[in-house]
Amino acid sequence: MNRNLLGILTLLGIGMTLIVGLAIAGSRPSNGQTLPVQTAPVQVAQAATLPPVADLLADRVLGNPNAPVTILDYSSMTCPHCAAFHTETLPKIKEKYIDTGKAKLVFRDFPFDQAALRASMLARCAPQERYYPLLDVLFKSQAQWSRASDPAKALAQYGKLAGMSQETIDACMASQPLADGILQSRLVGSDKYKVEATPTFILNDGAATISGAQSFETFAAAIDKLAK
Repeated sequence: MNRNLLGILTLLGIGMTLIVGLAIAGSRPSNGQTLPVQTAPVQVAQAATLPPVADLLADRVLGNPNAPVTILDYSSMTCPHCAAFHTETLPKIKEKYIDTGKAKLVFRDFPFDQAALRASMLARCAPQERYYPLLDVLFKSQAQWSRASDPAKALAQYGKLAGMSQETIDACMASQPLADGILQSRLVGSDKYKVEATPTFILNDGAATISGAQSFETFAAAIDKLAK
C-alpha cells in the first residue's frame, strides 16, 4: 500500500461522530516536514440542505473556461508553501495570464490533515462565486485558523463572512459524502499525476509539471511555451 493511499484510508475513518486524533501516515508538505495533525469535531447537521455533492465537488474554474492553458493546482489548505503561492505568485499569474484569457486555474484539494480537509469542505460549500475569494482569505489567514485550539470553530467564522449560515456550515462539516469526494480527488492526483507533495501544478493534463511554490518566472515560462 503506497503512502498516499494509506493517508486516504486513514482520513476515511472520520465517520459522522467525534473525530479523534487522526494521523496521516507518510504525508508530507513540500518543505519535507510533517504537518501537525489537527483534531476537529464534526458538527451535527441541522435543517440546512446542501446542494448535491456532485455540484459541491465540481471543478471551480478561475478564468476563461476556454483558455488554452489549464493549471491544476494540487494544494493542501494547511501547507505554508501553498499559502505562499496563493498570496504572492498567483496574483501575478492572474494579472498576466488568467485575466487575459491565456490560462485558467482549477484548484484540486489535496488535504494533508483534518484541518485542511475541513477547510476544503467549507470552501466547497460556499456559493460558487465566493469560492476563490474564500480560498484567498483562508490562505492569507492560514496561520490563525490552522493553529487555533479548535480549527473547525475558527473556520466557521470565515464561512459566515462568506455568507454561510451556521446551519449550512454544520451540515457541510457533517457531510461524509463531501469528505469522501475530496479525499477521492486527492487519490486521483496521487495515482494519475503522481502528486506526492504540495503544491504541485499540472499544466495541460501533464504536458508540464511544476513542483513547489516556484517563482512567477517559472510559471510564465511554462505557460508561454504551452500557449504557443
